[in-house]
Amino acid sequence: MITITNRLSIEEDEIEESFVRASGPGGQNVNKVATAVQLRFDIRHSPSLPEDVRGRAERLAGRRLTKDGVVVIAASRFRTQEQNRADALERLVDLLRRATEIPQPRKATRPTRASKVRRFEQKQKRGKIKKLRGAYRNTE
Repeated sequence: MITITNRLSIEEDEIEESFVRASGPGGQNVNKVATAVQLRFDIRHSPSLPEDVRGRAERLAGRRLTKDGVVVIAASRFRTQEQNRADALERLVDLLRRATEIPQPRKATRPTRASKVRRFEQKQKRGKIKKLRGAYRNTE
């Protein structure tokens, strides 16, 4: 059982891990050992997630979400498999924890009269500066 918040937790069997060879520098070790971790979690079909959390998690996942609703987290920051597993799991938990937070609704506001006047005065001032950039004309 992986605890997300005090009210939400997911089963460990819902997470699928696969180990691949990491890219980048590392010498011979990179070619021999599969230390990078690809963690897969099916957000759409997870029985542990409430519907509202599921929707927010899908939006937060962004490019990491496949068309089937599976979030894929790749971790290859560290040289050991255990550290990469912990990193990937920590990133998944962070994503789900952020999805549990209910966003505050935006309150529509209008600009004050003073801010409109300040903006207009600034635009006029800027326009005068730009007008001075024109070609020099002799008025004589």
